[in-house]
Amino acid sequence: MILDNDRALKVAEFLLQIKAIKLQPNDPFTWASGIKSPIYCDNRISLSYPNVRTYIRQSYCEALLAQFGKPDLIAGVATGGIAQGALVAQELGLPFVYVRSEAKAHGMGNQIEGFYEKGQKVVVIEDLISTGKSSIQAINAMKEAKLDILGLVAIFTYGFQEAQDNFDKIKCPFVTLSNYDFLLDEAINQKFITKTEAEQLLTWKSNPREWLVNQ
Repeated sequence: MILDNDRALKVAEFLLQIKAIKLQPNDPFTWASGIKSPIYCDNRISLSYPNVRTYIRQSYCEALLAQFGKPDLIAGVATGGIAQGALVAQELGLPFVYVRSEAKAHGMGNQIEGFYEKGQKVVVIEDLISTGKSSIQAINAMKEAKLDILGLVAIFTYGFQEAQDNFDKIKCPFVTLSNYDFLLDEAINQKFITKTEAEQLLTWKSNPREWLVNQ
């Protein structure tokens, strides 16, 4: 869900300008799995640009409060959501924890790092949603710890139906500051891509696994 169309376009513009998102439909990137993708996204780059970092932090807070109200606790998903979540928690004057992909194999064996109490209302901060699996692992860990998850806010989503289905299964609402459709609109407007390239990118979104296999 997008709460503010103008903000969604502005976030997309920033991510393209700082090359946090790169679009190369004619020269696809290779994912860790070995498959090909026309888009590369690393929103952590936004942390290196103070004006972009500030805009994203403020946008996180506005979206969070509008959709979920003020929680008791902010939780960042490791690793991309840790710095963003800490910035949001600082802005809102709230406690912060972060959630590992799995419990540590040594020491205290924590999966959730930081102080929290059972029953606290939590908003989860993520940087990117693809299939949603890493976010859902973190949410399930917090539910097991008896935390009350109000929802999740992320900078960007590809808009895959698989992600929506995964979040629906665990009954966790989420909002994003921008998404793939707004990104393509802004990329065409700013001449990062042509309309023909945008059509290729839309084809990928509609069936990414099939598109990747056939490249």
